[in-house]
Parts: sequence; C-alpha cells; structure tokens
Amino acid sequence: MRFPIVIHKDPDSDYGVTVPDLSGCFSAGATTDEALSNAIEAIECHVEGLLLDGEKLPTPRTVEFHRSGESFADGVWALVEVDVSKLSGKAKRVNITLPERLLVQIDAFAARNGDTRSGLLAHAALEYVAAHDGR
Repeated sequence: MRFPIVIHKDPDSDYGVTVPDLSGCFSAGATTDEALSNAIEAIECHVEGLLLDGEKLPTPRTVEFHRSGESFADGVWALVEVDVSKLSGKAKRVNITLPERLLVQIDAFAARNGDTRSGLLAHAALEYVAAHDGR
C-alpha cells in the first residue's frame, strides 16, 4: 500500500513525519532519507498493531485530499510503499484457480515491480478488503 506522509522540519529539530491516514503514527529522522526509512518502519509497526487487534486497515487517501487541510500546510509530501502482505502472521499455502491470461498479467506485473505472484495477490487482496469493508 502507498501511504502519503508529510515531512516537516522546525529549526533546531530533526525531520518529523506524520502519517495522516494512521492516527497517532509519527516518526522522525536526522536526514530526509532517514525520516523516510523510519516512516516506513513506523507504518509497518502501526499496521501490524491494527491487524493484531483485528481492527480495520484504513484505505490511504490521496495527497490532494490531505493537502487541503491547514495542519500540514508547511510540510513536504511524499508517498511511501509498505508491503502490508508480510505483516501479521505466517504464510499459509493455498490453491486457487485463475484464468491463464490473468495469471500471465499478474506474473508480468509482479516481475516488473520486483514482487512475487503471492506478494502481489496478497497486497491486492488487502487493498481491496480495506477499500470495500464496510465495518
């Protein structure tokens, strides 16, 4: 999942990171690179906690949605990719049936993006459930 983050810097402080879609998820770093890396770790930890508690994973909104709020006016926006499929639980082998043409498309897309078939399917399923779960 791609999460928008906002990076802010006050004089005499490290770079702070806020993840608007995950209430209470913050991070920081001495450099922007460190702040981005720490933001991914903070998001993974936050999402892991949500999943372990059986809570709904929020669907990340767009930067444009968040930018309209005044609380992040002075920040720099970025998107970070978090592989939520690897979080909360061990892998379990399953057998599914898909049309061959779709499987070829899935494999090609996964390969282009440095992913595996299983990783892509898990990621897509989590995003779909988060976007359509009415809880």
